[in-house]
Amino acid sequence: MPSLRLRLALALACLWPCLAPDPAAARPVTDAAGRRVEVPERVTRVLAAGPPAAVLLYTLAPDKMVGWPRAPSPDERDFLSPEARDLPAYGRLTGRGNTANVEAVLALKPDLIIDVGSTGATYASLADRVQAQTGIPYLLLDGSFGATPETYRTLGALIGAQENGEALAAEAETILRAVKEAVAAIPEEKRPRVYYGRGPRGLETGLAGSINTEIIEAAGGRNVAGPGPGGLAAVSPEQVLVWDPDVILALDPDFPKLAAADPLWNGLKAVREGRVHATPVLPFGWIDAPPGVNRLIGLRWLAGLFYPERFPQTLGDAVRDFYRRFYRVELTPAQLDRLLRTAAGPGATR
Repeated sequence: MPSLRLRLALALACLWPCLAPDPAAARPVTDAAGRRVEVPERVTRVLAAGPPAAVLLYTLAPDKMVGWPRAPSPDERDFLSPEARDLPAYGRLTGRGNTANVEAVLALKPDLIIDVGSTGATYASLADRVQAQTGIPYLLLDGSFGATPETYRTLGALIGAQENGEALAAEAETILRAVKEAVAAIPEEKRPRVYYGRGPRGLETGLAGSINTEIIEAAGGRNVAGPGPGGLAAVSPEQVLVWDPDVILALDPDFPKLAAADPLWNGLKAVREGRVHATPVLPFGWIDAPPGVNRLIGLRWLAGLFYPERFPQTLGDAVRDFYRRFYRVELTPAQLDRLLRTAAGPGATR
């Protein structure tokens, strides 16, 4: 009679075809950085490496999310669907302040890791390193604003969410096209000169053409901060005085009041004319913070802010539609009013 050890070996030999990975169950995919990655045919659990990827995944397939890079705040939770708002936080793998580690990633057992944003060498190297450490396929997707529709289609096809990917891609195309057509004929010299102030003092800004401010140009504005290396830069109050922008956009909700009371700011044209606007940030920022697909509603807001006569649909209707289709929430009157009061200004008709 065979020994126990032999019987176990025979049993494992019979089971091995079922336990071993099936090469046919994976498919080679070339990501936006040109990396060749083997992706499972069936993807049910996806980990977003950073905030832009998390927003994309939440709007496309919240049922496949394993968690958030950062836990939503109480205010943010109110603008998220119930099934996603309570998912665990695991830290971020990429970008500023990466806090996740290999153990946290492995514990969530994702089938796939995605990052959305820059596809440069630094991010490709990080993707290769994490993939080697975890054994989990890691894809880089194009996070540039104009690529939003194609990114929806690409990820939708990869994770079995083709129908929703196509629907959201079409919605994104509609928004992008409507704004492009509305502002195309406006001469450069007639476009408003815009300053985007980040931080409580408004003295960090996004350089022209950067991922942080590209929707300003797309909405028909001119970024007073010219192009330069990197995306963000610190500036002095004296530099903003020299620029003297027509419109100031602020990430901090208290900045408009600060600017009106501060002698360093209240001599600026934008402050004198009441054209200082805080950016809505719930559940995600409308300009950046993060620079993801959440910027689509920001594009519509900014274009209407700059050229209200070219957008017959009220901002309130546009916001309701966007939050329903992308964020899967029906805004209450109080929630809508909160967003519109933050965004208030020319074109912010309710």
